[in-house]
Amino acid sequence: MGDIGRRGAVALTITALLTPLTLALGTAPAQAASCTTSTGPYQKQVEKFLGRTVDGKQSAGDCKAIKAFQTKHGITPNAGYAGAVTWGVMDLMNKQKAVGKNPNKAGKCPTNKGRIACVDLTLQLSWIQDGKKLVYGPVPVRTGRDGYETRTGLKKIYWRNIDHVSSIYHVPMPYAQFFDGGQAFHSVGVSMWNPPGSHGCTNMTKTDAKKYWSLLKKGDDVFVYGRKPGT
Repeated sequence: MGDIGRRGAVALTITALLTPLTLALGTAPAQAASCTTSTGPYQKQVEKFLGRTVDGKQSAGDCKAIKAFQTKHGITPNAGYAGAVTWGVMDLMNKQKAVGKNPNKAGKCPTNKGRIACVDLTLQLSWIQDGKKLVYGPVPVRTGRDGYETRTGLKKIYWRNIDHVSSIYHVPMPYAQFFDGGQAFHSVGVSMWNPPGSHGCTNMTKTDAKKYWSLLKKGDDVFVYGRKPGT
């Protein structure tokens, strides 16, 4: 794997998964095009998350709402079944929301480095801080899937390319800021909750990737910690 940087100076192992991977949702019915009438194991939790009547029984309205959520976030099959993957995404969203504006409450991201970009793999969140001051975020991100985990530890941004294109996947990686062996912050055109994840890069929305581009520079620190659910 690799992209050759300017003047052949850097060999990069580029990462980005831009197409959803079909996942089996437990014992979900096989059909993906139509709505299922089957009640899922996480029916009540999913109903509550979507603001539906919580009765633990699948209805046509429940299925329509679940299917719309699955379609929006690239969860397949999108048959409206309240399975483990769908609830896992919703549960993560709840946990992310609970963080509020204090993502470094536990003090795991260093506060003695000045400006630093933090990535919490467990909660799939990233933010920029300067000492103890929150500069931007937290924002949801999409990190490496099982087998292609985003590597943890203290790193530095070593190369930036606003119009980068992966030579491996032949897809654009706008606002790419590389911090570890080809792993980079960059924008993608899929949901941040689209399973199973990237090939190691920290995917962001275009808005957030542009903001990171404006706030960070070559040599700035990046700290990655935690463990993404399912890896």
